[in-house]
Amino acid sequence: MGMLGKRRPSRTPEQRISAGGKRNDPVANGAAIDKERVGSADENAVDILRLAHDGRGIAKDSAGKTLFVEQALPGERVKVAVHRSRKRFDEAHIRELVTSSADRILPPCPHYAQCGGCDLQHLSLQAQRRHKCDALIDQLARQGVAIDASPTLLAGEGFGYRRRARLGVKVNAQGRVHLGFRARSSRHLVDITECPILVPPLAALLTPLRQHLATLQAPRQVGHVELLAGDDELAVIIRQLRANAEDAKGWCQWGDINKVSVGLLQGRDNPGLDWLGKVPRLRYTLNHGLNHTLKSGDRDRERRSLELHFGPGDFLQINAEINREMVATALEWLAPDQTDHVLDLFAGVGNFSLALASCVAKVTSVEGSLTMVERLQHNARHNGLDNIDARVGDLTQPPSLDSRLHAVVLDPPRSGAEAVCRALAKSEIKRILYVSCDPATLARDAVHLLQGGYRITQAAVADMFAQTAHLEAMLLFERPST
Repeated sequence: MGMLGKRRPSRTPEQRISAGGKRNDPVANGAAIDKERVGSADENAVDILRLAHDGRGIAKDSAGKTLFVEQALPGERVKVAVHRSRKRFDEAHIRELVTSSADRILPPCPHYAQCGGCDLQHLSLQAQRRHKCDALIDQLARQGVAIDASPTLLAGEGFGYRRRARLGVKVNAQGRVHLGFRARSSRHLVDITECPILVPPLAALLTPLRQHLATLQAPRQVGHVELLAGDDELAVIIRQLRANAEDAKGWCQWGDINKVSVGLLQGRDNPGLDWLGKVPRLRYTLNHGLNHTLKSGDRDRERRSLELHFGPGDFLQINAEINREMVATALEWLAPDQTDHVLDLFAGVGNFSLALASCVAKVTSVEGSLTMVERLQHNARHNGLDNIDARVGDLTQPPSLDSRLHAVVLDPPRSGAEAVCRALAKSEIKRILYVSCDPATLARDAVHLLQGGYRITQAAVADMFAQTAHLEAMLLFERPST
């Protein structure tokens, strides 16, 4: 009982070996023990019934109380230790894996046992994706929302996809610099030497970054490091609490050596970004499903490829491959016509707006950030699109809806778009495409649209965050013809 309410600190594989002489980590060695009995069952073992939405295994203890067990999979029998007890459920971790699931694999990342960046690397990629489709269906069902068929799966590579990441920096009492991600359910910083989910150019920067941080005069002034990858340029943003001229000079030289643009985000309050040397032109291209022709006046414009610029503070879908699939799916579902007027809410830098503007008469884009609206306007001009009306708007409030709108696209943050959906439910707009990064708020908002007479005609799960329990979803709502 002495550990109740506390999470036992994870040990590295090397620590486990030195402590016991022989490595005995059933979770980390999942592939090696697949389908084998690795311990003797006893009355304290529990059976994992299913996965929770966050990827933890769900079981019942001997008294019938629900257990959420980290890194446990359906069909497994495990001995657990409770590290947090609550009134209605307990949170636990595996002490011993008695029987293993056929879907358990060996996590490829050596930091997986500790790092909180991923939470499903012990589950095969195919099983991860089945779980995400089931999670969307279940979250919708909790609100009484049903879909007619299994959602379409938009999937790509399981590793090497993340084009944006933020790593913490900490200096310990002995002066050693640590660089990495936070541990699961903790503020403890896990020192990492590699990260298989980063795009390779960013992953290659981890060792040079660590080495350079150790040479700084004032490493304790560095709070975090942000990595950004465009199609052909890289940027590293250093969050620095106080300016240091020598360290700035060193970062400039480091950027030149590693062919990376370096920016310093300095100051405690209202920090400003200063680029050291070359200012990057971060961009990405969209070239899937955009072969449409739009007639504007006396000109015919064909858009086969779009180039979108973005900055360090802009919203960016972190998986370029899945983002392209989502945009192509949006165009396929909406089936836009050259005479259509489309409203894009939470428009960002124009991810959906520009693709739509290539094949409709007009797009009205609304975004809460002035900086991103200005970026969207730049992207429209850069791509020769003069049919986008980009505006700043407060999307926590019901939007103004033009009666001539043919379709609405919304891609809100995790908090969802309840006020927007309440307003849309009263409209006569034919199609509404909702892109969501939180299935719970998506289900909540879907209820308003369904109560307003819409029906769900298409559903998709986008595996934007492979190796994690996070999922991106798309629902198309259509108003039946009268």
